Amino acid sequence: MRNAADGVLGAIGNTPLVELKRAVPGAPFTLFAKLEGLNPGGSMKDRPALGIIRAARAAGRIGPRTTIVESSSGNMGIGLAQVCRYYGLEFICVVDPKTTPPNIRLLLAYGARVDMVQPDPKTGEYLPARIARVKELVSTLPDAFWPNQYANEHNARAHWQTMHEIASALDGHVDYLFCATSTCGTLRGCAEYVRQHGLSTRIVAVDAVGSVIFGGRALKRVIPGHGAAIVPALYAPTLADMFVRVTDAESVIGCRRLLVREALLSGGSSGAVLMAIERVRHEIPDGAVCVAILPDRGERYIDTIFSDQWTRRHFGDIARHWAESDEPAIADLATCVA
Repeated sequence: MRNAADGVLGAIGNTPLVELKRAVPGAPFTLFAKLEGLNPGGSMKDRPALGIIRAARAAGRIGPRTTIVESSSGNMGIGLAQVCRYYGLEFICVVDPKTTPPNIRLLLAYGARVDMVQPDPKTGEYLPARIARVKELVSTLPDAFWPNQYANEHNARAHWQTMHEIASALDGHVDYLFCATSTCGTLRGCAEYVRQHGLSTRIVAVDAVGSVIFGGRALKRVIPGHGAAIVPALYAPTLADMFVRVTDAESVIGCRRLLVREALLSGGSSGAVLMAIERVRHEIPDGAVCVAILPDRGERYIDTIFSDQWTRRHFGDIARHWAESDEPAIADLATCVA
């Protein structure tokens, strides 16, 4: 009997869960990583991209001539481009200058149209400008659908399955779950699974310094993938048991540590998750089981996070923080925000 997926979309989900024995040296707890970068489109965003489009097709909101229009800094756009290519749908991805050149090339390779916006003239932020452009395009196209990843509940439902996979692999014994926040789809989906199944898992949301999801004011950020300049509709204050804000510099250091210590080439939000774990490691009880969701791979960040020249230009000489074998202090890194 054959055991094969039904096309590339059948390979989305059921990503590996691996134990990280070197990522946090001397930690008295067990740490597992959910490798979402091994989805076929390269990130966890494959899950909601497929879930949202499938649900809209089933409901009759998407037909053969519908144009899909979405705002994305990278991964959701690539996930949607993959799904739209498979179903033969036109896709316009609204991006901004922070979107990396490799991500734009990937979008174009999948056949997506790329629409670049400039900052919102009132706030200087990119996300409000992207969303305004999406709404403009949807209102002018004859047949268009906006997935609206920041408010679509199928985003969260896709990550209910992510938590199901984690809990099943560990027999429900997950003491801490660390996940990056942006649309809050992962946070909401995992939190709803935990509560519906009566798990004792404490959920730690990892946000960016300069993001407004958990309050505060928006600041300039150069690492895409986590944090947001708006509070997403999927967010609710009861979803996370605690949150940790991580600077751009810390995200870079976390990515480099994952590479040096675990041979994992991971994206910016994965580095942020690792640094959040290091930040609260002394609050985690001995023997606890922790899971880190690592959202994507690092190939798309070769010219930024994994470029020594780029990191020096934005953050100065921070290589010592991942090159040394001992655990360096990270308390002074807030001054390194670009």
